Amino acid sequence: MKIRGVFVFAEARTRLPTPYNGAASELDAEPVTYSIVIPAYNEGQRLEATLEKVVAYVAQMGWTAEVIVVNDGSRDSTPEIVREWARRNPIIRLVENPGNRGKGYSVRHGMMEAGGDVLLFTDADLSSPICEAEKLIATIEQGADIAIGSRWLRAELQTERQPLYRQFFGRIFNLLLRIVLGLRFKDTQCGLKAFTRRAAQAIFPRQRIERWGFDPEILFLANQAGMVIAEVPVEWAHDERSKISPLKDGFRMFTELLRIRWYDLTGKYQDRVARLAASK
Repeated sequence: MKIRGVFVFAEARTRLPTPYNGAASELDAEPVTYSIVIPAYNEGQRLEATLEKVVAYVAQMGWTAEVIVVNDGSRDSTPEIVREWARRNPIIRLVENPGNRGKGYSVRHGMMEAGGDVLLFTDADLSSPICEAEKLIATIEQGADIAIGSRWLRAELQTERQPLYRQFFGRIFNLLLRIVLGLRFKDTQCGLKAFTRRAAQAIFPRQRIERWGFDPEILFLANQAGMVIAEVPVEWAHDERSKISPLKDGFRMFTELLRIRWYDLTGKYQDRVARLAASK
């Protein structure tokens, strides 16, 4: 059942409160309907093609949108590429992290800077093509608070599958999600997710995990809040340049699952909201 009373911030045309740099800057005069957040770390080789596809898709759809690229302390040409694209495309904006903090931090930072009614994040490699965002947005319009792309609801949509060893680790991780956090989704790690503004306002100020394990955390928080979360089958292709190490990052993600459960049991999520409210 959808529980509306759990949302702790009033819906507004301002950006989400941010713990990073004090008060958020004002929105441009024209409000946007869709915010697309792209976390980026050393994505110089792939980012131009990604921005070209995203900008073309936004134009094709006729959206009033913004594209926020969050630079996570890249040591390559990533920020320069975004700045050049932003000079030619006013819908693009660069947001800088204070050094390399992780994908979770980057997504949270971008979401807290976003001004749209629907907030979506996608991986910089577009493993799920940006056109698949339309499925998630349609699901939001049908009443879901959150729509998450899934590689495994319809596996035949995968145009390039992961190697078997990655699939094995993925299955083990999914089992642990069910045991530790009670999440019953086929796929929590697909890098394409969309949120209503109200849902984003309730979830992201609470988020504490800054690296790869942030996806289960935001879904756990949403699930606890009684939000409607819809899993949507999307096209997806494995990219051999993936930065995730199944062993090293897999172990870290498992420890992060335990941290999520511990934070919940010890009231850390409520503590974070209280501190943010007090700092405003």
